[in-house]
Amino acid sequence: MAETTSHQDPVAGPHKGLSPVARALRPWLTFKALLGGLILFSFIMSALLAPYLAPFDPNKQDLMRAMIAPQWLAGPHVFGTDHVGRDLLSRLIYGARISLSIAASVVVISGAVGIFLGIVSGYFGGRIDFLIQKVVEMVWAFPPLLIAIAILAFLGQGLGNLILALTLQRWIPYSRVVRAEAMTLKEREFVMAARSIGASHLRILARHLLPNLIQSALVIGTFAMAAAIIAEAALSFLGLGVPPQIPTWGSMLADGRAYVSTSWWMSLFPGLAIFATVLAINLLGDALRDNLDPKLKRKL
Repeated sequence: MAETTSHQDPVAGPHKGLSPVARALRPWLTFKALLGGLILFSFIMSALLAPYLAPFDPNKQDLMRAMIAPQWLAGPHVFGTDHVGRDLLSRLIYGARISLSIAASVVVISGAVGIFLGIVSGYFGGRIDFLIQKVVEMVWAFPPLLIAIAILAFLGQGLGNLILALTLQRWIPYSRVVRAEAMTLKEREFVMAARSIGASHLRILARHLLPNLIQSALVIGTFAMAAAIIAEAALSFLGLGVPPQIPTWGSMLADGRAYVSTSWWMSLFPGLAIFATVLAINLLGDALRDNLDPKLKRKL
C-alpha cells in the first residue's frame, strides 16, 4: 500500500490563500485604522474640495440672517449662521483646510528638526550629544502653550508665526526617542560592519540608521498632529492664531463663546469637528503603534 505524504502549505493559518498584497494589508484592516482613516479622509477631502463643497463664501456677512438656527436639510444654512450672518458649514469646511494645513506643517517641520538632532546626538555622542541635550533641556523647561503665546504676542498674528510658535517645542519628543534608538543601533553588527568597510558617517546615518528610526517617528507624528490641532485651536480661541479673516475651528469657538446660551450651534459644530479629527488621528496612531512596534507584535 502506497504511503501518502502530506505537503504543508508554506502560507498556513488565517492568511492561507491570500495574495501578498492582501497579507500586507490585513494587519491594517482593524476597527481603529478603518474608522480613523475614514474620518480623517473625509476631513482631508473636504479641505481639498472646499471651494466646491462650501455652499457660501465663508467670510460673507449678512446681518439680516444672523443667528439662524441649523436648518439641516430644510434650508440653505444646514448648520445655521453666526452672529454676523456667516454660514457655519462653509466656515467649517474652510476651517478644516487651515487647521489641517497648520497641523501637517508643524508635524513635518518639527519631525525633520527632531529626527536630525536626535540621530546626530545619539550617533556621535560626546560633546555634540552634550550640547544638543542641553538645548533640549533649556527649551523643554518652558510650558509649550506659554512660549507659543509669548512668540505670537511678540511677532504678531500670521500663519507663519503660528507654525513657528507651535514648532518651537514639538521637535523634542522626536529628538529624545530617536536619540535613544540611535545610541542602541550604532552598536549593532550591521552598523559596525559598515564602519569597518570604510562607510562614511553620512552614509551610515542615511542608509543604516534613518530607515530603522522612521517607524517610531511616524507614530510620534500622528499623536503630535492631534496635539497640534488642539494647540492651534487654543491659540485661535485666545485670539492669537491666524488673522480674523481666516476661518479656523478655534476662532469659530471663540466667536461662539459669548452666545453659547442662546446660539449653541456656533460652538457645538467646530467643537465636534476638533473632537472628531483628534479622535481619528489618535485611532490611526494606535493602529500604527500596534503594527510597527515589535514588542506589541510579539504579544499579538
